[in-house]
Amino acid sequence: MWTDVVDLRDFYASPLGQVARGLVARQLRAVWPDVTGQTLLGLGYAVPYLRAFHSEATRTLAFMPGPQGVLHWPPEGPNATALVEEEALPLPDLSVDRVLLIHALEHAEYLRVLLREVWRVLSGSGRVLIVVPNRRGIWARLDRTPFGHGHPYTAGQISKLLRENLFVPQQTRMGLFVPPLSDSRLWLRTAGPWERLGARFFPALAGVALVEASKTLYAPTPIRKRGVLARAWAPQTATGNARLP
Repeated sequence: MWTDVVDLRDFYASPLGQVARGLVARQLRAVWPDVTGQTLLGLGYAVPYLRAFHSEATRTLAFMPGPQGVLHWPPEGPNATALVEEEALPLPDLSVDRVLLIHALEHAEYLRVLLREVWRVLSGSGRVLIVVPNRRGIWARLDRTPFGHGHPYTAGQISKLLRENLFVPQQTRMGLFVPPLSDSRLWLRTAGPWERLGARFFPALAGVALVEASKTLYAPTPIRKRGVLARAWAPQTATGNARLP
């Protein structure tokens, strides 16, 4: 079940949401330090994180799934958001350089179809970055924030899912260690120490896992040789039509 877009907006307007955005955005920047000249797509509810990249990217798009709802963004200038179906993204093949999924994968009804659509629209040298609630962290156990809804994952589960859907995981980061116990500004001032201590001593207890991956352009296809079933590497087309085992 998708979280309503109004609830997401209100969370990120709260003191806890602003701290969460800052901590996760820091991890995103560490993975993507520069997106100058690239086309960037945010899928799910990515707009709190897209602003940092908006001035660099040649084009920035924010796709919000139908069950979630959509809001205008950015507040100034032409609207960059669209309401979409997760199984049919309205973009040509190979048209995007970077795809950020956040508040998306944990809610997706057609999970593998969504990942194949991301594969289709991503350029050959493109990268996808997935942010999900870490199932071992406290954020996934408390439903007072959007990270406490949907299906949480470990970083290893996301990496396996990506490999099964024609992606190659490149790097993993963990973030959001401060427990979401209060909106008190006094409590939220402890976020920095929580992040430093958590990343050093308790990485498995992070609130979110971030996994970046590139496309696999070749996939194993079964062939028959002298009556024996064998495997060969067959090139994937832009639309992903090569046969898979």
